[in-house]
Amino acid sequence: MSNKIKSVFTIKDLENLSGIKAHTIRIWEKRYAILAPMRTDSNIRYYDIQSLQKLLNVATLNTFGYKISTIAKLAPEKIPILVKEIISSKSLTNHVISNFKLAMMNFDLALFATTYTSLLAEKSFRSIFYDFFMPLLEEIGYLWQTGTISPAHEHFISALIKQKISANVEKLQLLPPTKTDRVFVLYLPEDEIHEIGLLFVNYELLLNGYKTIYIGESMPLNYVKDVKSYFDDITFVTYITQQPTIEDINKYVSNITTDLLDDDSTRLYIFGRTAQYIKPILLNDKITVFESLPSFSKTL
Repeated sequence: MSNKIKSVFTIKDLENLSGIKAHTIRIWEKRYAILAPMRTDSNIRYYDIQSLQKLLNVATLNTFGYKISTIAKLAPEKIPILVKEIISSKSLTNHVISNFKLAMMNFDLALFATTYTSLLAEKSFRSIFYDFFMPLLEEIGYLWQTGTISPAHEHFISALIKQKISANVEKLQLLPPTKTDRVFVLYLPEDEIHEIGLLFVNYELLLNGYKTIYIGESMPLNYVKDVKSYFDDITFVTYITQQPTIEDINKYVSNITTDLLDDDSTRLYIFGRTAQYIKPILLNDKITVFESLPSFSKTL
Protein backbone atom coordinates (compact mmCIF):
# COMPACT_ATOMS: atom_id res chain seq x y z
CA MET A 1 0.00 0.00 0.00
CA SER A 2 1.52 3.32 -1.03
CA ASN A 3 1.29 6.53 0.99
CA LYS A 4 -0.17 9.31 -1.12
CA ILE A 5 1.78 12.19 0.38
CA LYS A 6 2.87 15.44 -1.18
CA SER A 7 6.21 14.65 -2.81
CA VAL A 8 6.61 17.45 -5.35
CA PHE A 9 7.10 21.10 -4.38
CA THR A 10 7.32 24.38 -6.25
CA ILE A 11 9.96 26.95 -5.40
CA LYS A 12 7.18 28.97 -3.74
CA ASP A 13 6.39 25.95 -1.54
CA LEU A 14 10.05 25.80 -0.52
CA GLU A 15 10.01 29.51 0.30
CA ASN A 16 6.89 29.12 2.45
CA LEU A 17 8.20 26.07 4.30
CA SER A 18 11.79 27.21 4.85
CA GLY A 19 11.46 30.97 5.15
CA ILE A 20 14.19 31.37 2.51
CA LYS A 21 13.14 33.71 -0.30
CA ALA A 22 12.72 32.13 -3.73
CA HIS A 23 15.24 34.62 -5.13
CA THR A 24 17.82 33.46 -2.59
CA ILE A 25 17.10 29.80 -3.32
CA ARG A 26 17.75 30.45 -7.02
CA ILE A 27 21.06 32.17 -6.21
CA TRP A 28 22.11 29.24 -3.99
CA GLU A 29 21.27 26.87 -6.84
CA LYS A 30 23.12 28.83 -9.50
CA ARG A 31 26.26 29.80 -7.56
CA TYR A 32 26.67 26.90 -5.17
CA ALA A 33 24.56 24.02 -6.55
CA ILE A 34 22.88 23.67 -3.15
CA LEU A 35 19.82 22.15 -4.84
CA ALA A 36 19.35 20.48 -8.20
CA PRO A 37 15.76 21.14 -9.24
CA MET A 38 13.91 19.03 -11.71
CA ARG A 39 12.02 20.79 -14.47
CA THR A 40 8.72 20.34 -16.23
CA ASP A 41 8.41 20.28 -20.01
CA SER A 42 7.74 24.01 -19.81
CA ASN A 43 10.99 24.52 -17.83
CA ILE A 44 9.34 25.24 -14.46
CA ARG A 45 11.36 24.21 -11.40
CA TYR A 46 10.03 21.56 -9.04
CA TYR A 47 11.60 19.76 -6.09
CA ASP A 48 11.27 16.47 -4.21
CA ILE A 49 11.04 15.87 -0.44
CA GLN A 50 14.82 15.29 -0.24
CA SER A 51 15.38 18.78 -1.64
CA LEU A 52 13.06 20.22 1.01
CA GLN A 53 14.88 18.33 3.77
CA LYS A 54 18.26 19.56 2.51
CA LEU A 55 17.09 23.17 2.24
CA LEU A 56 15.77 23.13 5.82
CA ASN A 57 19.11 21.74 7.06
CA VAL A 58 21.08 24.28 5.02
CA ALA A 59 18.92 27.06 6.49
CA THR A 60 19.69 25.76 9.98
CA LEU A 61 23.45 25.81 9.36
CA ASN A 62 23.22 29.26 7.81
CA THR A 63 21.37 30.50 10.90
CA PHE A 64 24.28 29.30 13.03
CA GLY A 65 26.76 31.30 10.98
CA TYR A 66 27.90 28.80 8.36
CA LYS A 67 28.47 30.50 5.02
CA ILE A 68 26.68 29.07 2.02
CA SER A 69 30.01 28.68 0.23
CA THR A 70 31.21 26.49 3.11
CA ILE A 71 28.01 24.43 3.24
CA ALA A 72 28.21 23.85 -0.52
CA LYS A 73 31.58 22.10 -0.09
CA LEU A 74 30.19 19.60 2.41
CA ALA A 75 29.31 16.09 1.30
CA PRO A 76 25.49 15.79 1.17
CA GLU A 77 25.47 13.13 3.89
CA LYS A 78 27.53 15.36 6.18
CA ILE A 79 24.95 18.17 6.31
CA PRO A 80 22.28 16.41 8.47
CA ILE A 81 25.02 15.01 10.74
CA LEU A 82 26.40 18.50 11.32
CA VAL A 83 22.91 19.82 12.06
CA LYS A 84 22.39 17.11 14.69
CA GLU A 85 25.71 17.95 16.31
CA ILE A 86 24.78 21.62 16.52
CA ILE A 87 21.33 21.16 17.98
CA SER A 88 22.62 18.65 20.53
CA SER A 89 24.46 21.51 22.23
CA LYS A 90 22.22 24.45 21.23
CA SER A 91 18.48 24.86 21.18
CA LEU A 92 17.18 26.13 17.87
CA THR A 93 13.51 26.91 17.53
CA ASN A 94 13.61 27.12 13.74
CA HIS A 95 15.08 23.64 13.40
CA VAL A 96 12.54 22.09 15.76
CA ILE A 97 9.68 23.74 13.89
CA SER A 98 11.21 22.53 10.62
CA ASN A 99 11.12 18.98 11.98
CA PHE A 100 7.49 19.37 12.94
CA LYS A 101 6.70 20.73 9.46
CA LEU A 102 8.48 17.79 7.83
CA ALA A 103 6.53 15.42 10.05
CA MET A 104 3.35 17.16 8.88
CA MET A 105 4.26 17.05 5.20
CA ASN A 106 5.05 13.31 5.36
CA PHE A 107 2.37 12.35 7.88
CA ASP A 108 5.34 11.10 9.88
CA LEU A 109 4.21 10.26 13.42
CA ALA A 110 7.65 8.93 14.39
CA LEU A 111 9.43 12.19 13.52
CA PHE A 112 6.87 14.21 15.45
CA ALA A 113 7.19 11.90 18.47
CA THR A 114 11.01 11.87 18.56
CA THR A 115 11.19 15.65 18.17
CA TYR A 116 8.64 16.18 20.93
CA THR A 117 10.35 13.67 23.24
CA SER A 118 13.73 15.35 22.76
CA LEU A 119 12.18 18.68 23.78
CA LEU A 120 10.67 17.15 26.92
CA ALA A 121 14.15 16.22 28.09
CA GLU A 122 14.93 19.93 28.53
CA LYS A 123 11.62 21.81 28.67
CA SER A 124 8.24 21.72 30.37
CA PHE A 125 5.16 21.04 28.28
CA ARG A 126 4.07 24.63 28.86
CA SER A 127 7.33 25.94 27.37
CA ILE A 128 7.04 23.57 24.43
CA PHE A 129 3.57 24.87 23.65
CA TYR A 130 4.53 28.54 23.78
CA ASP A 131 7.99 28.22 22.18
CA PHE A 132 7.23 25.69 19.45
CA PHE A 133 3.58 24.71 19.02
CA MET A 134 2.25 28.28 18.89
CA PRO A 135 4.73 29.48 16.21
CA LEU A 136 4.11 26.24 14.32
CA LEU A 137 0.34 26.75 14.34
CA GLU A 138 0.76 30.33 13.12
CA GLU A 139 2.92 29.10 10.23
CA ILE A 140 0.47 26.34 9.41
CA GLY A 141 -2.31 28.89 9.00
CA TYR A 142 -0.18 30.75 6.47
CA LEU A 143 0.87 27.55 4.66
CA TRP A 144 -2.76 26.51 4.34
CA GLN A 145 -3.82 29.91 3.02
CA THR A 146 -1.10 29.84 0.36
CA GLY A 147 -1.98 26.31 -0.75
CA THR A 148 1.35 24.84 0.36
CA ILE A 149 -0.40 22.27 2.54
CA SER A 150 -3.79 20.61 2.39
CA PRO A 151 -6.45 20.49 5.11
CA ALA A 152 -5.33 16.88 5.74
CA HIS A 153 -1.86 18.13 6.72
CA GLU A 154 -3.34 20.75 9.05
CA HIS A 155 -5.70 18.25 10.70
CA PHE A 156 -2.91 15.69 11.15
CA ILE A 157 -0.57 18.02 13.04
CA SER A 158 -3.42 19.69 14.95
CA ALA A 159 -4.66 16.30 16.16
CA LEU A 160 -1.18 15.42 17.44
CA ILE A 161 -0.89 18.72 19.33
CA LYS A 162 -4.37 18.21 20.84
CA GLN A 163 -3.30 14.74 21.97
CA LYS A 164 -0.31 16.21 23.80
CA ILE A 165 -2.43 18.87 25.51
CA SER A 166 -5.01 16.27 26.52
CA ALA A 167 -2.35 13.94 27.92
CA ASN A 168 -0.97 16.73 30.10
CA VAL A 169 -4.45 17.82 31.15
CA GLU A 170 -5.20 14.26 32.23
CA LYS A 171 -2.20 14.29 34.58
CA LEU A 172 -3.30 17.58 36.15
CA GLN A 173 -6.88 16.37 36.61
CA LEU A 174 -5.60 13.74 39.04
CA LEU A 175 -4.60 16.52 41.43
CA PRO A 176 -7.22 18.16 43.67
CA PRO A 177 -7.80 21.87 42.92
CA THR A 178 -6.19 24.30 45.36
CA LYS A 179 -8.37 27.27 44.37
CA THR A 180 -12.04 26.43 44.83
CA ASP A 181 -13.71 29.82 45.13
CA ARG A 182 -14.66 29.78 41.43
CA VAL A 183 -15.38 27.16 38.75
CA PHE A 184 -14.27 27.69 35.14
CA VAL A 185 -16.58 26.20 32.51
CA LEU A 186 -14.96 25.97 29.08
CA TYR A 187 -16.86 25.60 25.83
CA LEU A 188 -16.83 26.50 22.13
CA PRO A 189 -19.83 28.23 20.50
CA GLU A 190 -22.19 26.34 18.27
CA ASP A 191 -20.49 25.23 15.00
CA GLU A 192 -17.05 26.25 16.32
CA ILE A 193 -14.63 23.30 16.16
CA HIS A 194 -11.15 24.90 16.52
CA GLU A 195 -10.31 23.49 19.92
CA ILE A 196 -6.57 23.81 20.52
CA GLY A 197 -6.71 27.26 22.12
CA LEU A 198 -9.48 26.30 24.52
CA LEU A 199 -7.75 23.03 25.42
CA PHE A 200 -4.64 24.95 26.38
CA VAL A 201 -6.59 27.48 28.45
CA ASN A 202 -7.98 24.48 30.34
CA TYR A 203 -4.41 23.23 30.86
CA GLU A 204 -3.26 26.63 32.16
CA LEU A 205 -6.16 26.85 34.61
CA LEU A 206 -5.56 23.34 35.95
CA LEU A 207 -1.82 23.98 36.20
CA ASN A 208 -2.59 26.95 38.43
CA GLY A 209 -4.85 24.96 40.73
CA TYR A 210 -8.30 26.00 39.49
CA LYS A 211 -11.33 23.74 39.14
CA THR A 212 -12.49 23.40 35.53
CA ILE A 213 -15.42 21.82 33.71
CA TYR A 214 -14.64 21.23 30.04
CA ILE A 215 -17.76 20.73 27.92
CA GLY A 216 -16.09 21.09 24.54
CA GLU A 217 -16.93 22.16 21.04
CA SER A 218 -20.08 23.37 19.28
CA MET A 219 -22.25 24.03 22.35
CA PRO A 220 -25.55 25.93 22.03
CA LEU A 221 -26.00 28.53 24.77
CA ASN A 222 -29.02 26.77 26.28
CA TYR A 223 -26.83 23.69 26.93
CA VAL A 224 -24.09 25.86 28.40
CA LYS A 225 -26.60 27.53 30.69
CA ASP A 226 -27.57 24.14 32.16
CA VAL A 227 -24.27 24.06 34.04
CA LYS A 228 -25.40 27.00 36.17
CA SER A 229 -27.81 24.73 38.03
CA TYR A 230 -24.87 22.69 39.33
CA PHE A 231 -22.30 25.33 40.34
CA ASP A 232 -22.13 28.81 41.84
CA ASP A 233 -19.54 31.47 41.05
CA ILE A 234 -18.87 30.34 37.47
CA THR A 235 -16.54 31.90 34.95
CA PHE A 236 -17.47 30.74 31.47
CA VAL A 237 -14.57 30.57 29.02
CA THR A 238 -15.02 30.51 25.25
CA TYR A 239 -12.70 30.70 22.24
CA ILE A 240 -14.08 32.21 19.03
CA THR A 241 -12.15 31.55 15.82
CA GLN A 242 -14.76 31.20 13.07
CA GLN A 243 -18.16 30.91 14.72
CA PRO A 244 -19.97 33.12 15.39
CA THR A 245 -18.82 35.20 12.43
CA ILE A 246 -17.67 38.81 12.59
CA GLU A 247 -21.18 39.85 11.52
CA ASP A 248 -22.80 37.83 14.33
CA ILE A 249 -20.32 38.24 17.18
CA ASN A 250 -22.03 41.23 18.80
CA LYS A 251 -25.43 39.57 18.79
CA TYR A 252 -23.83 36.50 20.33
CA VAL A 253 -22.23 38.50 23.15
CA SER A 254 -25.58 40.21 23.79
CA ASN A 255 -27.22 36.78 24.06
CA ILE A 256 -24.53 35.59 26.48
CA THR A 257 -25.08 38.65 28.65
CA THR A 258 -28.81 37.93 28.79
CA ASP A 259 -28.66 34.13 29.14
CA LEU A 260 -25.53 33.54 31.23
CA LEU A 261 -24.51 36.75 32.97
CA ASP A 262 -27.89 37.32 34.62
CA ASP A 263 -26.60 37.35 38.21
CA ASP A 264 -23.90 39.08 40.24
CA SER A 265 -21.37 36.23 40.38
CA THR A 266 -21.11 34.80 36.83
CA ARG A 267 -18.25 35.98 34.63
CA LEU A 268 -17.10 35.43 31.05
CA TYR A 269 -13.65 35.15 29.45
CA ILE A 270 -13.48 35.47 25.65
CA PHE A 271 -10.50 34.44 23.49
CA GLY A 272 -9.95 34.24 19.74
CA ARG A 273 -9.36 36.50 16.79
CA THR A 274 -13.04 37.33 16.29
CA ALA A 275 -13.22 38.86 19.78
CA GLN A 276 -11.53 42.03 18.51
CA TYR A 277 -14.76 42.88 16.66
CA ILE A 278 -16.88 43.05 19.81
CA LYS A 279 -18.27 46.55 20.30
CA PRO A 280 -16.87 48.20 23.46
CA ILE A 281 -20.39 49.16 24.54
CA LEU A 282 -21.16 45.46 25.08
CA LEU A 283 -18.23 44.94 27.46
CA ASN A 284 -18.48 45.43 31.21
CA ASP A 285 -16.83 44.24 34.41
CA LYS A 286 -18.34 40.77 33.94
CA ILE A 287 -16.66 40.21 30.57
CA THR A 288 -12.90 39.99 29.96
CA VAL A 289 -11.47 39.75 26.45
CA PHE A 290 -7.95 38.35 26.13
CA GLU A 291 -5.87 39.28 23.10
CA SER A 292 -3.63 36.22 23.37
CA LEU A 293 -2.85 33.14 25.44
CA PRO A 294 0.35 34.73 26.88
CA SER A 295 -1.62 37.76 28.05
CA PHE A 296 -4.01 35.41 29.85
CA SER A 297 -1.23 33.38 31.48
CA LYS A 298 0.20 36.54 33.02
CA THR A 299 -3.02 37.01 34.99
CA LEU A 300 -2.85 33.60 36.69
